[in-house]
Amino acid sequence: MPTWLLFALGTVCCWGAYGTAIHKSNSLLGEGLKTALLVGVAYFFLAVLIPGLIMWKNGADWSFPAKGMMFGLLAGSLGAIGAICVIYSMKSGGSPLYVMPIIFGCAPLVNVLVSSIAHPPQNPINPIFWLGVLVLASGAGMVLYYQPK
Repeated sequence: MPTWLLFALGTVCCWGAYGTAIHKSNSLLGEGLKTALLVGVAYFFLAVLIPGLIMWKNGADWSFPAKGMMFGLLAGSLGAIGAICVIYSMKSGGSPLYVMPIIFGCAPLVNVLVSSIAHPPQNPINPIFWLGVLVLASGAGMVLYYQPK
């Protein structure tokens, strides 16, 4: 199995459990801002301190070209804003049973659009790909329409 696929599957497992963990945290803490704060603390340790220590230990180059830094900060901001949106989706009555499938069903659609603009395909796109996009959108719509009451 290729290494990239192992990491992708790791992301699937983590993000697949993410919504339930957010929902449980909101339920136990009673406040979305507390959950957001704790998510931020976890991000700080896992995405700031540990990589920083590893870079320091390995004698890494600490230069950050402006454009790369801009997109890194944009990616982090989008992740944080997304996390806050998930937290408040759950806090305002959403259940991970239908919130997360909607997010994970629609996010790939946004990714297709953004990626197509940022990195236009060099070759014509196979029509079956667009059928897959349609199936994805239909699935997200069905989850929303037939959500458990």
